[in-house]
Amino acid sequence: MMEANKPDRKSLLKGLSTHVKEHYPSASYGVYPIEDDSKIAAVVVANKYSPNNFWNGRWRSLYIFSPSSSSLTGSIKVDVHYYEDGNVRLLTTKPVSAPVSSASAGTIIREITVAEKKYQEEINKGFNNLSEGAFKGLRRQLPITRQKIEWDKIAGYRLGQDIGGGSSKR
Repeated sequence: MMEANKPDRKSLLKGLSTHVKEHYPSASYGVYPIEDDSKIAAVVVANKYSPNNFWNGRWRSLYIFSPSSSSLTGSIKVDVHYYEDGNVRLLTTKPVSAPVSSASAGTIIREITVAEKKYQEEINKGFNNLSEGAFKGLRRQLPITRQKIEWDKIAGYRLGQDIGGGSSKR
């Protein structure tokens, strides 16, 4: 029999299942008692692999509900790797802390949903800022010929003729 201030693990697992299926196409998740059954941990791990588009990503979140303090704590970890023509990696960790007004599974899942949505919006905003700011400065400008250089063929170029379009003498 569950105490009044502790959520039913089965209800929490059912709510987490609905949340995960709605937000993650392929994920593993679970709800576990920890610290001598005094707290409950909810875990979500979602991976997405897209080798045709040269990227992979992983979302990991851990939430610990403490009935004694009516609080939800934990962390969200995101790891995304893009590897076409170089390597770029995003590796972040976001701590989560929220008061929980009631120990119901619905309230706990709602807090998890709010935390994940807020963090996703922060990540999206960060990407937009990087794209419009810092990354623009890193982009290579076209050379004076206004043509891209085919670096794989650079050894075969005859310097004036092939690059500049003029004629060269041998």
